[in-house]
Amino acid sequence: MAVPDRDDSDALDAYSRAVSSVARSVTPHVASVRLGRGGGSAVVFDDDGYLLTNAHVVGRERGGTATFADGAEAPFQVVGADPLSDLAVLRVRGQAPPAAVLGDADQLVVGQLVVAIGSPLGFSGSVTAGVVSALGRAIPVRQGRAARVIEDVIQTDAALNPGNSGGALADSAGRVVGVNTAVAGFGLGLAVPVNATTRRIIDTLLVEGHVRRAYLGVVGVPAPLPDDVAERTGQSAGLRVVEVVAGGPADRAGLRAGDLVLTVGRERVADAQGIQRQLFAEVIGTRLAVTVLRNGAMVDVFATPTELVG
Repeated sequence: MAVPDRDDSDALDAYSRAVSSVARSVTPHVASVRLGRGGGSAVVFDDDGYLLTNAHVVGRERGGTATFADGAEAPFQVVGADPLSDLAVLRVRGQAPPAAVLGDADQLVVGQLVVAIGSPLGFSGSVTAGVVSALGRAIPVRQGRAARVIEDVIQTDAALNPGNSGGALADSAGRVVGVNTAVAGFGLGLAVPVNATTRRIIDTLLVEGHVRRAYLGVVGVPAPLPDDVAERTGQSAGLRVVEVVAGGPADRAGLRAGDLVLTVGRERVADAQGIQRQLFAEVIGTRLAVTVLRNGAMVDVFATPTELVG
């Protein structure tokens, strides 16, 4: 039997130490949550007993039970949910662990180590590790008959399974940089980032219980601009439209799959977050100029975001 190379052994030890350290520091802040017939995971993000999870975990339920890593159980109420970001806030009635340390997903880089902690298939406190596979993704989802797009998700190859939704995605320093939201299949996991945009959403949920959101209806991926366009605009990347949700504002405006979005509302767009940052209440019903690169030419279309309902 071959003897492992010492450098390989040292590298494995360092990797294992990093993952173990994150697991020790983050797991106490992650709960398994049960609501009605379903459930998932949640992360304590505030010392007053507030937890962060996914809107799709909550559904239409108004409360449930949280079970923490030490076995303690506590009832909770749903404070509010935002389907477009797939985020929801819960509040525990009673004692809860202290808050996890939140990070900034805008500082992530592709290839960086991340650790997922949650309750897949009901097994609480489960830990998997992987890397950031891609950033700035947008994914279409369906809620009943309505089509929605979750913007700016983190893609990771850390193994995720049903029940991981709402759990923590942490960096190597133990900072929660994402909330695991979905399993895309073929080894792809997705997480909602924790950043300035989602913090704004969370703050609004805490105060108002809901977020009035503008809805455009495009799914895209970051893409580099051709050299001549980059030189002319001073912009190096845009958002390549992969899918336009049928009947949505972008579809009615004439946006097409294959368009490369440069600006929305005259603000530069380089990823899904560039659009999401603008889709709050103040732009509902307002005509937004959307500049796209189409067949080598820059084209302006005008989309009127609608309010996301339900």
